[in-house]
Amino acid sequence: MRLAMHNWMRPEPLQTTLERLRRHGYDAIEISGEPERHEPKATAAALARYGIRCWGSVTIMTPGRDLVAADPGVRAATLRYMLDCANMVHQLGGEVLAVVPSTVGKTQPQADAETEWAWAVAGLRALAEQCAAWQVKVALEPINRFETYFLNRADQALRLAADVGPGVGVALDAFHLNIEDADPVAAIRGAGDRLFDFHVADTNRRCPGEGHFPWAKAIEAMRATGYAGCLTAEFVLPVDRSPLGRRAAAPEAPAEGPASDLQFIRDHGSDLLSDEEYGAAVGTTATYLKAVLAGRAG
Repeated sequence: MRLAMHNWMRPEPLQTTLERLRRHGYDAIEISGEPERHEPKATAAALARYGIRCWGSVTIMTPGRDLVAADPGVRAATLRYMLDCANMVHQLGGEVLAVVPSTVGKTQPQADAETEWAWAVAGLRALAEQCAAWQVKVALEPINRFETYFLNRADQALRLAADVGPGVGVALDAFHLNIEDADPVAAIRGAGDRLFDFHVADTNRRCPGEGHFPWAKAIEAMRATGYAGCLTAEFVLPVDRSPLGRRAAAPEAPAEGPASDLQFIRDHGSDLLSDEEYGAAVGTTATYLKAVLAGRAG
């Protein structure tokens, strides 16, 4: 298994992210699902310059992106968006597209369960058909009930993958597994050869090793499935605004992109942090995961 990292948690120039990843010994990036910001030729050149490969991408499900929206126009636009993300992965030589089917933060359905399931299957089949031609795997990611009502557990994601068809698997996330699955390690084993991606944050969504997730057992379970992909860091460091807090938002921290990027990060409980603090967490994550993979931590 190799080390990768998401970049949606830090609105900064891609080159800044890539330099940090190289410095801390990462192999790859699971690039934010905003394809209009990542022109293929320039992005590929940047990846090559820093020796970081594209592992894949993850859909960023802000308002207006929703495969189970009641409005058919929204569903169609969401499919186009996901196809653009998949094409970006294809052009950058990546392998996987992690898909959250519905808007993050939407916690109430707009139709009955059977209808919404059918909408999701239809959209994902169209996505998977094109992804097969591009040799990009579709990995459905279940997230916790406080962020969506649709697809919370590993078994739900596996059922949806099976209903969509071949070439579709799951992206599991330690943080979400801890909330929704009674036995996260059993959930990993149960994914079998449909485990296409794994996202890394501890039970409190901090760096691995700072919570109580059973990392060594999880890695053992992944190896048992034959998983040989990336462990993709996705920690979300909280800003402690209490009198006990040593961590505070850093107004001077760089921010690139629209205000919605920062809002998405704040909606996940974080903020703009100092480069020093964020970089330290990137390094801590790499050191801990390498120790777990080598059998020295867990």
